[in-house]
Amino acid sequence: MAEIIQRDGTWAFDGSTVRITPGLHRSVPLFRQTYGEIAVPLEAISGIVFEPERKRGRLRMRLREGADPLLQATGGRLPDPADPYRLVVDIDRSGVAEYVAEEIRHALLLDQIPGDPTKTYLLPGPPVPVSVRSSDGTVSFDGTQVRIDWSDSSDRVKRATGPRIIGIGDLLQVEWLPNSGYEDGFLRFVTRETVFSKLPPEKDPYALDLWGSARRDLLTALVATAVTARLPHPSTRTGSDYAERPRLAASVPPQADHHDVLLRRLRELGELHRDGVLTDEEFAMTKAAVLRGF
Repeated sequence: MAEIIQRDGTWAFDGSTVRITPGLHRSVPLFRQTYGEIAVPLEAISGIVFEPERKRGRLRMRLREGADPLLQATGGRLPDPADPYRLVVDIDRSGVAEYVAEEIRHALLLDQIPGDPTKTYLLPGPPVPVSVRSSDGTVSFDGTQVRIDWSDSSDRVKRATGPRIIGIGDLLQVEWLPNSGYEDGFLRFVTRETVFSKLPPEKDPYALDLWGSARRDLLTALVATAVTARLPHPSTRTGSDYAERPRLAASVPPQADHHDVLLRRLRELGELHRDGVLTDEEFAMTKAAVLRGF
């Protein structure tokens, strides 16, 4: 057993699994504490390195592409302190950190773990049901459907449409960008009907606009990860980078269906405008965004 215990957390390696437990100190980000313990199988790891610095160092673990739904959902955008595969190490424990890293590297060589992308997720992601309250509303996922309940501060267009419920079978992918405190983030659920939509997150009824507490809004990555873990693995989709919208063309409905979707969305906007929910300016702006998207 190779183990290192720090205020930032604990890493323990038993020869086949690295068990990562977040620390309980107030300096440990809420996201890591909420995500909880992660058991990383050796076959999911592509490498590990210890980076010494003058006052403290960092253990960094790299996972194979496609192995972890968390990394797939967040696209490497998690802030460094919230990254569960990074451990801050006190300088007087550098020797222990080097030992742990060396033991994992030795096991990777001994077991001849390949470094190429995986064909399936090797980590399960967070358990369901999971629910997170963000600045734009509350998003929940029970394993079969996503539900968004808008907050009082959500855009009036979103509140007018009521709670949004999306079945897992209707989803193509999840897009997530964190709220940095300087720029807004978003959590968007891309369906067959909305794949070409260009609505901004604050107007998109399939997206949460993350503009409030960066610490709290970061928790939406839990839902993004839980949903991503239950979608088809990226290796089963056309193209190597599924995040690019042009590569979704093979998965979306034919052009006739696009036309039906467009008419339906325009009809919904017209009803909101007639009912006085949308002002003339809001109606014109939202209609233009929908037409650009199609």
